Amino acid sequence: MTNLKWELLTQTDYVTTRWSGGTTTQLAIAPEGAVYAGRDFLWRLSSAKVEVERSDFTPLPDYNRLISILDGELEMKIGDGERFALESLQVCSFDGGTPVESWGKCTDFNLMLRKGACEGTVQGLGLPPASGVAWAPPVPAPQSFARLTLAIYCASGSVSILDTGLTARAGELLLCRRGENHPVPLATTDGAALLAAAIYAK
Repeated sequence: MTNLKWELLTQTDYVTTRWSGGTTTQLAIAPEGAVYAGRDFLWRLSSAKVEVERSDFTPLPDYNRLISILDGELEMKIGDGERFALESLQVCSFDGGTPVESWGKCTDFNLMLRKGACEGTVQGLGLPPASGVAWAPPVPAPQSFARLTLAIYCASGSVSILDTGLTARAGELLLCRRGENHPVPLATTDGAALLAAAIYAK
């Protein structure tokens, strides 16, 4: 665990852009230096502030998407499906090429994964004060996707990765671009709400 290279990313490392319904903050992207607008990235972690009551998701037919909300309220309708409410730290996955309508003002968390090139999961975690957990991806690594990236986003409170000296506070991201499929020892003193992602790439 201590041999893994974790980095702490904060607001000064992020890139924020405006869209018709609010702002989107890019937390991390692969390959490093890729541009979202070029639509040739492998994966992207981001957080959007939705400032309008109703919006349509940007079509991304080459990507699969996972979304969760950090605060506020969000209702979604994916394709011909029923309208539903997404709860805080609940994760919804869908095809980026499927039309999506949404209602409600919120701050969300997104993972985009290029189809055929990578797969991934996002899991919401709530840690009470003075506690810890050994977090591991909830699904095994796909055999054809050998490279693993791990990401721990702190939505509220603070969280530390033991033996690394790194602590993330609200709005900060712990990222390991060369991960291993071993549990990550997390600890908090004041409690934390987290979104933990595992990204597998060829």
